[in-house]
Amino acid sequence: MGGRRSFADRERLAGVARAALGPRRRIAEVARLRGGSKKGVYRLTLDDGASVIVYIWDSAENYWPDSPQAPEGAAGRADPFSHASGIDLFVAAERRLTAVGVRTPRILLADTSRDHYPADVAVVEDVRGATLEELLRSDPRGATPVVHRLAASLGAMAEYDGAPGFGKVAVVDNGGAPHGGSCEQAVLDRALDDLLEAARRDERIGAVRDELEDLVRGWFAAIRPRERFAVVHGELGPDHVLVDDRGRPVLVDIEGLMYFDVEWEHAFLRIRFADHYPPLHRAGMDEQRLRFYALAMRLSLVAGPLRLLDGDFPDRDFMLGIVEHNLQESLAFLGRR
Repeated sequence: MGGRRSFADRERLAGVARAALGPRRRIAEVARLRGGSKKGVYRLTLDDGASVIVYIWDSAENYWPDSPQAPEGAAGRADPFSHASGIDLFVAAERRLTAVGVRTPRILLADTSRDHYPADVAVVEDVRGATLEELLRSDPRGATPVVHRLAASLGAMAEYDGAPGFGKVAVVDNGGAPHGGSCEQAVLDRALDDLLEAARRDERIGAVRDELEDLVRGWFAAIRPRERFAVVHGELGPDHVLVDDRGRPVLVDIEGLMYFDVEWEHAFLRIRFADHYPPLHRAGMDEQRLRFYALAMRLSLVAGPLRLLDGDFPDRDFMLGIVEHNLQESLAFLGRR
């Protein structure tokens, strides 16, 4: 989509507020929150001082350019790594997390009728506390109990044993079959695509593409099959954890929730939590999977932001910083930077 985007305002959201909160509530202020790349996120402050969050799944709010390689419809949803955006994914993820005892903002309205807004919308409770990322930066000691509570939430997700297969929660819970024969095969396929994309876009990866491919394939070949799947957020950085007024972690950006290998979650946690990761570590994980997934994750964090920058995503320097950091970490697997 080009540079002219039409965002929501108080007038356009009035019907949504009435449907979620009743006819007597009025919107005093609308603030579009920054950071989202796939959906719009708005805070509605009401005339009595209360507030809610509105999610909007609309092309005007989605900064990801279309991919000609991406399958559409059910075939696309069957790929656990396909574009994780949609109200159905959100509702299914909220339902699963709540069922396993993990806190996420409570849904007040999930509407696909287009009667109140010309796109799918959800209204959820507003958790007004800081993100865990902000708390770790401003008050590391105060963040410690929150990190330990997050570890307990991750434990509940890891111990779930009711998944009949791997894939997006919304797909599997609806009886769908996954794309690919195993978690590790799905990661291999994605890693090879990401490597090809990164090599095409950056000559430093291009120069060592064959070596990286040999490493990816070799580490994949060493993995032993497994049949049990955890509940996995997939992109659980400290910026995707809010802290409520009781000091509890609250998971957000949940549409990508999957049944998958717990090591995929922890490969990302290790990257994003860095020195704060040790309390989150889970004993008994497969170190070969972790190593393979860590390399695949780094390649994804090079190729993915570069794809996003094909569009008009506004915070380009931030994305380029992610690319550069993860490119250097990818080269480090070969003993280079």
